[in-house]
Amino acid sequence: MTDTNLKATLQHDLTEAIRARDQVRSATLRMALAAVMNAEVAGKQAVVLSDDEVSKVLAKEAKKRKESATAYTDAGRPELAERETAELAVLEEYLPAQLDDAELEAIVARAIAATGATGMPQMGQVMKAAQAEVAGRADGGRVAAAVKAGLAS
Repeated sequence: MTDTNLKATLQHDLTEAIRARDQVRSATLRMALAAVMNAEVAGKQAVVLSDDEVSKVLAKEAKKRKESATAYTDAGRPELAERETAELAVLEEYLPAQLDDAELEAIVARAIAATGATGMPQMGQVMKAAQAEVAGRADGGRVAAAVKAGLAS
């Protein structure tokens, strides 16, 4: 079993964070590697995840951190929200750069043109085409909102 490049990078950076005694970074990278390893052994047989699959696991963990930070802020627990935000910042270093609104709208417009969609009944087809091109560079909710706006106009 060989390591993927991204997983190997995470492991190397964890070692460096431990040596530097960076507690937030080392705890976050440990959590990320545990999530990757759990994903590898989930299912009937163990597999080695590709870099894209590792990125998806990291994106899922980042989304959890965002939601937790929001929940803690709403609950009046700023110290816990700060920790979640710090962990999110570490995870974002390993994720692809997020698309801005203009880029996302352009991708959605291409997906609408490619599928020939004319209204909301074809939203699923457009989402599938758009998600393939977006590939983790935008949250699914943002993509859905852009597709709805594109189909409405």
